[in-house]
Amino acid sequence: MGSVTKGLLGRKVGMTQIFDENGEVVPVTVIEAGPCWVTQVKTLERDGYRAIQIGFEELEPRKARRKLTRGQLGHLGLLKPDEKHPERKQLAEPVPPLRYLREIRVKDETAYHEGQKLTVEIFQVGERVDVVGITKGRGFAGTIKRHGFRRQPKTHGQSDRERAPGSIGATSTPGRVWKGKRMAGRMGNARVTAQNLLVALVDPEHNLLAVRGSVPGPRGGLVIIKEARKQG
Repeated sequence: MGSVTKGLLGRKVGMTQIFDENGEVVPVTVIEAGPCWVTQVKTLERDGYRAIQIGFEELEPRKARRKLTRGQLGHLGLLKPDEKHPERKQLAEPVPPLRYLREIRVKDETAYHEGQKLTVEIFQVGERVDVVGITKGRGFAGTIKRHGFRRQPKTHGQSDRERAPGSIGATSTPGRVWKGKRMAGRMGNARVTAQNLLVALVDPEHNLLAVRGSVPGPRGGLVIIKEARKQG
């Protein structure tokens, strides 16, 4: 896993189009990015790698008691120390109850501290970013839908072989089915990274970020926006 210098969590809002400085239509995906809070800083000396853990989507206090476990509340420093638990964690800067926590590998963890608030302003128009999301789940799919196979002939006596995948064997050598053979199975619902997307719009007032092109996942899906590892 490569290291970056910055990142945010957000939700995919949907696709639209904007006009660039030349008057050309640009298709973009709008993301509600942040605000996020740094909930933990991991160092090379203590943890063996450099990373920050960031939280996203503030919860109301009443909902937090239902949606978060006491372990999660304690990790966020939301449980006050008492006589029985004097060791309870307290962050230098308090954070709200946060629904999602994710880690991002960073090159320099000293630039962050627990409780720090991160907004969409960390990105600038013209930057390149990688966006990680979970693709739409398509359920159990056949080979035609999943891999683009052709159908079998409708003639020559076939009755139920039209969308069948056909033979998967390999005769006597190697006498088995190769690992990785393209067959029917679960389609979608996988972690996918869209690389090198151009930031087309930054709206700090509404916590919105627009990137050129498409982003994996459905509308409302959780995404991770990071500085692009492969610039150019």
